[in-house]
Amino acid sequence: MHENIGEILTIDDMAQAAVYSKFHFSREFQRVTGVSPRRFLSAIRIEAAKRLLIETDLSVTEISHRVGYNSVGTFSSRFASSVGTSPTMFRQLRGFTTSIELERRRWARPTDLATVRGEIRASVADDLGRVFVGLFRTRIPEGRPAACTVLPRPGTFLLEHVPPGTWYLLAHSVPASFDEVLTGEVSVGSVGPVEIRANVPPKPLELRLRPVHALDPPVLLALLDVRAAALARDERLPEAG
Repeated sequence: MHENIGEILTIDDMAQAAVYSKFHFSREFQRVTGVSPRRFLSAIRIEAAKRLLIETDLSVTEISHRVGYNSVGTFSSRFASSVGTSPTMFRQLRGFTTSIELERRRWARPTDLATVRGEIRASVADDLGRVFVGLFRTRIPEGRPAACTVLPRPGTFLLEHVPPGTWYLLAHSVPASFDEVLTGEVSVGSVGPVEIRANVPPKPLELRLRPVHALDPPVLLALLDVRAAALARDERLPEAG
């Protein structure tokens, strides 16, 4: 996938490369990565686009074609829904976003909302800096999380106002000496699926960060610029101190 990012790749192509039957390949890929082959391919195309937006002067149209999209409109829409900002704004902000919109279930009663607590640990004593922690619908950190926060370093976390549902707790961090997630030095971790039920206090969660590897779904959500002004808690993530 990484070597043919701009090509049309089918499940048959991928299965043949893996010397698997199509159905066995799809099943095993989902088991190992947590997402389908098509969804993984889409994610690494958006990841490649993020890097091209930051590291090159190519136009958005040129980038969309390089990462396998025939329609710049489709690319821009997919990019915005995954990353949280348009390709143009992502480039202007150098890979950051000033806010992260939260997924809100309008029909959830305030009494149904839960508080999720836990601890983020590091697998090695690296110089990890800020840690982004969020609850997402899938194993890919993209779109609108149910709740999220930014920690100054690995440690305890608290996620409030979590609606009922099935979520994945995802976290990522970069070395303290870096300011953006495009360094390639990302540490990631996941726990889930986690079932949140109304009026049932969830158990504390523990997540261990480790260096990212090739079978980890990429981090698509733009890195929050914690230097931005604090934002309203009811719809946005507040500034982390």
